Order: sequence, then C-alpha cells, then structure tokens
Amino acid sequence: MSRKDSTVVLSVVHPICCGLDIHKDKISATLISDDGAVREEVEEFGAFTDELYRMKDWLLERGCAVVAMESTGVYWRPVHNVLEDRCQVILVNARHVKHLPGRKTDVSDSRWLAGLLRHGLLRGSFIPEKHVRQWRDLSRLRKTYVETLSDYKRRVHKLLECANIKIDSVASDLFGVTGMNLITLLVSGHEITREAVSACTRGKLKGKEDELFKSIQGFFTEHHRFQLISMLTLITAMEKQIAQVHARLTRLLSDREDKIALLMHVPGISELSAHALLAEFGDTLDQFESSASLASWAGLCPGNNESAGKRHSGRSPIRNGHVKTIMVEVAWGAIRKKGSYYREKYYSLRARKGAKKAIIAVAHRILKAVFHILKFGRAYHELGEQYLIQLNNTSRLHHLHKQAAKLGYVLVPLGA
Repeated sequence: MSRKDSTVVLSVVHPICCGLDIHKDKISATLISDDGAVREEVEEFGAFTDELYRMKDWLLERGCAVVAMESTGVYWRPVHNVLEDRCQVILVNARHVKHLPGRKTDVSDSRWLAGLLRHGLLRGSFIPEKHVRQWRDLSRLRKTYVETLSDYKRRVHKLLECANIKIDSVASDLFGVTGMNLITLLVSGHEITREAVSACTRGKLKGKEDELFKSIQGFFTEHHRFQLISMLTLITAMEKQIAQVHARLTRLLSDREDKIALLMHVPGISELSAHALLAEFGDTLDQFESSASLASWAGLCPGNNESAGKRHSGRSPIRNGHVKTIMVEVAWGAIRKKGSYYREKYYSLRARKGAKKAIIAVAHRILKAVFHILKFGRAYHELGEQYLIQLNNTSRLHHLHKQAAKLGYVLVPLGA
C-alpha cells in the first residue's frame, strides 16, 4: 500500500455549518458551505436581541442547521434562546477546543470552531430542555439563598460572641424558639431580668433559666443592637425568599410526584435533594445511554489516565460540581441509615481507601440507582448490610476450595 493510500482523510459530517465566537457585545460568525467547492462567509453581529434575530435569518437563508459555540459564562445563553427552536446548537467546553497558539483573533476562533464542527470533531455539552432549565435556575437560586442565610447566621454568632453574649453555650440552636426570644429581648432594649428570661424559655430549656440569665449578661451596647437589627432583617427576608422559591419549585414539579416518591425511597435522598437532582438533569435522562455515562458527566467515576501501558492517577474529574455536591451530601445521609447496603459499603471501603474516596464511591452507587429509577421507572431495592458479607464469604469459600484441591483435599462442611 502506498503512502498516499494509507493517509486517513477526515470525512465531512456537516456540509453547511457555522462557528460562533461570542463576547458580551459582539459575535463573530464563520459559515462554511460545501456544495462542490468549500466557501467561507464571515460576518459580525451585535449582542442585542434584534441583532441576534438578524443573525438567525442570515443562517437560515444559507441553509445552516447546526451551530457551534464555546461555553463563555452566561453570554451564550441569549444566542441559544434565539437559535434553539430552528438550529441544532452545539455548546462545547473551551478547554476541549483550545486554539493553536499565535494569530489569535475573534474571526480565527470562529473559523476554528466551524472547521472542527464541519468534520464532526466537537462533542456538545448537555443542555436540558427549557422547563428543566427553569427548575435548575430555581434549585440553584434556593441553594444560593440558603448559603447566604447560613452566612448571616454565622455573623450573628460572631457579633454576640464579641458582646460577651453566650446564649449558644446553653441552647444548642441559637435560632430556635428560645434563642430567638432571647435575641428579641436583647434588641428590644428592655431591662433584662430573670423573669424576662424565664418568659422566653421554651421546651427542653425550661429549668435552665439561671444559666440562660448568666449567658445573656455582657457588653451589649447600642452599637451591637444596630448591627443585630440589620442582620435579623436580612435573615427574615432571606427565609421568606427561600420559602417562596421552594413553593414555586414544588408547584412546577407537582406532576413528577411519582418519580420524586421513588427517589425518596433511596437512603439519603430527601424531597429537597430529589428536587435538586431532577432540576440538574431532568426526569427522562434521554441524553445518557447508561449509568456510567451519567456518572462520568457528574464527575463521580474514577479518572481514566493511561500511557505506555501504565495506569496513572485515577483521580475523579471535576466535571459538574453541582450534581457532585448534591450526591456527596446524599451519600453522607445514606451511610447514617443503620442496616443499609451503603453504610456497610462505606465502612468496608474506608478501611482501605480512606473516608473521601469511600464517600465518592457510595455517591457513585447511589447515582447509578437514581439512573435506573428515572430511566426505567424501577423501584429501589435495599440489599441490606448482609449482602456484602455474604458476597465476601462466597468468594472466600471458592478460594479455599481451589487451594484445598491443589493440595489434594476436599473441603467438607462441619455438619456433613
């Protein structure tokens, strides 16, 4: 075979395609068409909506049905909003299409994307359907509000500590009923007496009035009162916002209650985490062929790094941080359930691999269960803590039979 015959020629997958280099205020587009002769058209558009519709008409007039663009912050979203109903939009990771060094311009970037797309060398990122993206926005907004709320609660702890107020040394929850009653007493500016403290006490803290009265004695001044009122106002507003977002998300997911109920049978998955998982990848999982592909997308599988026949670091990729965070939280909850398979699996792995690798492995197994529940509608089946023990005993017994056979013996059960 000649050298010419052995040369591999890249085939053309998309005869007409376009690459977009997107910025905040400008979009560079390179359209490649192949109708016997390869031609390139370069055009620049603004980022306002009317300019985006002009770009859409420009693409459709030339018969372009597939477009590639990099995932550049949130700037790709306006373009996707305009094009998603008429064009196939391929969103690619910027690290996967890194341009060759030198001669770097916006036009050359769009030309590079169009060239890769033309030969089918781009792998698009997962873009959920519009209603799933709305769930995702609400779920992530709720998470942001919860984190902000926790931050302000920590600031209240710090402020009270600076003023020698030690309520949380007696009450386990500073923001419980008794704690909030005492904080309100501080803010009111009224005289702090033992009777006033006793009137604030609820539940298990009744009988600890003397300790609570001592804990509220300090150097709480008008300066501290001003800061505390501001923080409490923000905390109240944030709690109200969290409740509103949760109510709206619950209403949008009301027709998926059967799938949410199936997910909640899995140890560690609560209603909140079930909502968060559906919001991240939907309830059909049509984009994922297997549980392995879902785990790879979420970054919950071992890394694949082999060179020259040697296996290097198997560290898990970062990938989708939101799903990974949710699944790790779910895994920590799952291992606390006594008698569950995940608890036994975690402790068996922790002895050999350490706590971090063990919890990632448990999160991986739970995500596989979530895949089968959502993809095929199967109910969760608990294997139990004895499953791994019986599996190990069977393997050990098989090994002992082989060793005995090599020595010319046969193992016989004691009761035989």
